Amino acid sequence: MAPRFDDQTIWITGAGSGLGRVMALEFAARGAAVALSGRRVERLEAVKAEIEAAGGAALVVPCDVTVEDQIIAAVAAAEGWRGRLDGAVANAGVSVAGRVEDLSVAEWRRQMEINVIGLAMTVAHALPALRKQSGRLALIGSVAGFIAGPGSSAYCASKAAVRAIGDALTVELHGSGVSCTTIHPGFVESDIARVDNSGALHEDKADPRPAALMWTGEAAARVMVRAIHRRKRELVFTGHGKLAVFLARHAPGLLITLIRLASRGRTPA
Repeated sequence: MAPRFDDQTIWITGAGSGLGRVMALEFAARGAAVALSGRRVERLEAVKAEIEAAGGAALVVPCDVTVEDQIIAAVAAAEGWRGRLDGAVANAGVSVAGRVEDLSVAEWRRQMEINVIGLAMTVAHALPALRKQSGRLALIGSVAGFIAGPGSSAYCASKAAVRAIGDALTVELHGSGVSCTTIHPGFVESDIARVDNSGALHEDKADPRPAALMWTGEAAARVMVRAIHRRKRELVFTGHGKLAVFLARHAPGLLITLIRLASRGRTPA
C-alpha cells in the first residue's frame, strides 16, 4: 500500500526545483499539505500551482537557509498554517566545483554555509515543532558523502558532514518520537550541475553527469518519500550509488583506483 500523509504538514527547503520540487509533489499526492521554502519565490509559486491544480494544498514560505531569522520565521509559518508540523525535509543545497588548490575562501564558505550550517539550523529550529507530533525529519545528503573525485572536494566534504549530522541525530533523537532519515541519492535529474559557483543557473549548459545512470526525479521522489514514511535511518540509491558506497566501505583502495582511471585525461570544472 502506498504511504499516506493525510492531514499532515510537511515543510521542505529548496522546494522550488530538483529533488525538493518532486518531493513536494509526491508528498502532496500522498495527502500532505506542503510548505514550500526557497529563495526563488517565482519557482515556489509554480510548484504551489502544480500542487493545487492536482487538488492538493501548498503554502509558499520564502526562506534563505543561510539566514537564521528566516529559518525561524519559516518554521513558525509552516507550523502556524495548519497548527502542526509533522515533517521537515532539509533539502536546500548547492554544489561548488573546483580543485582544492583553486577554490577561494568565499567558495568554501558558500558551500558549507548552505549545505551544512543551513541544514543544521533547519533541523535545530524544526525539532521543537516536530517533537509535538512525533514527526519525521529527513536530511538530503548524497553518495558523494562517501566518495570524492577531482574537482568535487567542497561538495563531497559538505555531504560527508550531512552524513555525520544524520548519524548524530539518530542517537540524539532516540526516544523522542522523532525519526531522522538521511538520504544519499546517486545521479538524479536536476539543475545542480548547471549552477555555477556563484549560484547562477545556466539552463543551456549540458549536464556532464552520465545520462545512462540518471534516475528521473519522479522515481527518486517515490523511494525517498517511502523511506521517510517508514522512518528508515538511511537510504542509499540508485543502483550505481549503492555499488559506490559498498566499495567505499569495503574496498576503498579499489574505489580510488577506479576513480583515477575514470578521471584520467579529464580537466575538472
